[in-house]
Amino acid sequence: MSTTLRVLDLFSCAGGAAMGYHLAGLDVDGCDLVDRPNYPFAYHRGDALDHLAHLITTGDIERYDLVHASPPCQAGCALTVGTNASQGWGAGDHVQLIPELRTLLDATGLPYVIEQPTGKAPVRRDLSLCGEMFGLGVLRHRTFELGRWSTPQPAHPRHRGPVRGWRHGIYRDGPYVAAYGTGGGKASVPEMQAAMGITWTDVREELTEAIPPAYTKWIATAFLTIRQEVLV
Repeated sequence: MSTTLRVLDLFSCAGGAAMGYHLAGLDVDGCDLVDRPNYPFAYHRGDALDHLAHLITTGDIERYDLVHASPPCQAGCALTVGTNASQGWGAGDHVQLIPELRTLLDATGLPYVIEQPTGKAPVRRDLSLCGEMFGLGVLRHRTFELGRWSTPQPAHPRHRGPVRGWRHGIYRDGPYVAAYGTGGGKASVPEMQAAMGITWTDVREELTEAIPPAYTKWIATAFLTIRQEVLV
């Protein structure tokens, strides 16, 4: 029987988070609402909350040692909130799934990670990561709520310059690319792939939603270290 720990990757998209856990030595099963043929690991297509509830009901959740979830972030993303405010828009149709998700995660009894862009999403800021911490070509600040485990916050190094692109009619060059949207000096697909360390998908939408695998490789390593300390 394998002793490798297994991660359930909910709202998996194309597998940016999953690849980091894999690189740290964990097995990963993904789940996403839409077809993700580029996802590099075992995959279940379906509603992530329904899938999690089913696993809890059947007891199959016991196959896992950690749950990672990256629910849709538009309702609380700093970019979306800022754009809506500047245009006089409300929240629109963006759905906030985190409260229901957290209830289910608590019911699993497992350690978990909820990932969101740094903004107004209702998650605890237990951990914040940035591309500069890993020498990447994107900043891509992300907040992580850690359930049933914790790890110290790493130092956040000073940014080396601005993100390349147009801002308020002014073009700025810099060491980071804008891995979201189109136009205005935003990164090309090859630039996003190189900047985030994601090579298995060339779908722009998947790249703009992904987190760099370096983030979850760091998280997985911290989780494994703490788990080992508890077992000793």
